[in-house]
Amino acid sequence: MTNTVVLVGRLTREIELHYTPQNQAVATFSLAVNRPFKNANGEREADFIHCVIWRKQAENLANWTRKGTQIAVTGHIQTRSYENSSGDRVYVTEVVVDNFQMLETRAIRENKAAEQISQQVEMISGSDNVGEKYNPFENREPMNIPDEALPF
Repeated sequence: MTNTVVLVGRLTREIELHYTPQNQAVATFSLAVNRPFKNANGEREADFIHCVIWRKQAENLANWTRKGTQIAVTGHIQTRSYENSSGDRVYVTEVVVDNFQMLETRAIRENKAAEQISQQVEMISGSDNVGEKYNPFENREPMNIPDEALPF
């Protein structure tokens, strides 16, 4: 039987990096992955996949990425359960990441961050954009990635 997962998506929040009592790095994150079809309203929906990554790769992911970074991950699905503070059994399904690859160059990430800061300053300073909904992907140019560069 095979249990292999390949996902491409964007980080929905900053990486949460922790260390076990044995000093093993472990990071958790959520990845927004677009579905390959549109809903009845013609909009593309996304799934939010919970992921965990261990050891040096966890530290690298936490150091090199930020919320919104596009990455590809490979790994496997794992289920586990635990008892919460109320005494209820909670079941969790997550992707245990074996490898990850960033799909944006550092320049693109830094440019995106600078644009976001500029837009936030513009909104705070009382420009005409105050009250408009901010879309961080609105002015983004499409990425040109050759098939050979993809990890799958």
